[in-house]
Amino acid sequence: MRLLIIGALGGQLTTATKLAMDKGANVTHADSNDQALAVLRSGRGADLLMVDVALDIRDLVARLDAERIHVPIVACGVTNDARAAVNAIHAGAKEYIPLPPDPDLIAAVLAAVADDSRDMIYCDEAMARVVKLAQQIAGSEASVMITGESGTGKEVLARFVHSRSARSKKPFITVNCAAIPENLLESELFGHEKGAFTGALARRIGKFEEAKGGTLLLDEISEMDVRLQAKLLRAIQERVIDRVGGNRPVPVDIRIIATSNRNLTEAVREGRFREDLMFRLNVVNLKIPPLHERPSDIGELAEYFTKKYSRANGLPLRPLSTEARRALNINRWPGNVRELENTLHRAVLLSSGAEIGVDGIFSPDGARLDQARGTDLAAHAVMAAEQITRNLVGRTVAEVERDLILETLKHCLGNRTRAANILGISIRTLRNKLNEYAADGSPIPPPHGSSELKGAA
Repeated sequence: MRLLIIGALGGQLTTATKLAMDKGANVTHADSNDQALAVLRSGRGADLLMVDVALDIRDLVARLDAERIHVPIVACGVTNDARAAVNAIHAGAKEYIPLPPDPDLIAAVLAAVADDSRDMIYCDEAMARVVKLAQQIAGSEASVMITGESGTGKEVLARFVHSRSARSKKPFITVNCAAIPENLLESELFGHEKGAFTGALARRIGKFEEAKGGTLLLDEISEMDVRLQAKLLRAIQERVIDRVGGNRPVPVDIRIIATSNRNLTEAVREGRFREDLMFRLNVVNLKIPPLHERPSDIGELAEYFTKKYSRANGLPLRPLSTEARRALNINRWPGNVRELENTLHRAVLLSSGAEIGVDGIFSPDGARLDQARGTDLAAHAVMAAEQITRNLVGRTVAEVERDLILETLKHCLGNRTRAANILGISIRTLRNKLNEYAADGSPIPPPHGSSELKGAA
């Protein structure tokens, strides 16, 4: 956990610093927004900014956005000034912490940002074999490819490997290759020199250098453009990178872990992924089975999430009823562990009584989990197929494609990656389609199911 504290606050942040360091945080200080940006550009990086509320937080947020530096901000003040707290939140801060700091509050904030609760929870033999292999190879320097469906816990397993390696005290840096536009990903990975392109206001250290001595996780690597894959291959082979606009190779010392929810062999066959890069990354393959193939883990994870969200929401811990456990066990969980976690979070919040009953467990569309499957699936499927056939007559292929994409996105609550997986297309293709539909005036479901409809971005 890397913490950057910005400002002075009459020495009160010194106490906050000590509390954070006691919790294992690596703390850096900066006196001003300018110094903070210099620290972040330098590659020292941060997972959280604690900022003096007297500083111009809005200016800091704007400058971070301009340079595509995404770090959560917590504002701090020496008084319980409600107006200052509200202004800080409106400016872009996630939280406001009054000083002198409360040790429990500091610990809670750091834990929330570090998300230290992402433990490996399992008991099924299928998952135990994967974890055993991960433990065996964790201490090596071999590149690792983690594959599995969306929501199975690929990043959790990557952190598990890092935490048991010789690099565990060094940074663990994540880059989501699917979330960053193609024209920006090269700069994000390798950094850039001042003036390398419009908006390059100063030298910026990329994720390869930021992960110095540690581990770099390339999440959803299969979405990376083929042209950039060549530069990545050179970086892995030769352990040197070239910053965008630079003329001098920069040596790097990192371990690479990559994840993919796609079949890379098929991507190689189709020319969307370099075969030599796949071999370089896939020295060790950790394939996580989907949740429905490790049924013993469902109950174990359900108990874990129930305890986690009961504590997080200050609610009494209630056990799962026998009927609730049965409903969880028979569900297919297409969203895997992530879907199960969200389901249990809702159940903790919505249930009442001495235990969590099946009447408190709902699927994402609001149906009770034990009723969502229906009693006559065959008849329902026939009716649905007939209705779909009738709706297709007299329509163009483009219209049918548009409706299919938008309905799938609604089903996935705006989750672009999951929708692309269901549709069997790349996330880039999906985004291009959504931008076309948005330009034509079609309402696009926003990410994560927010209440308003907006563009495809």
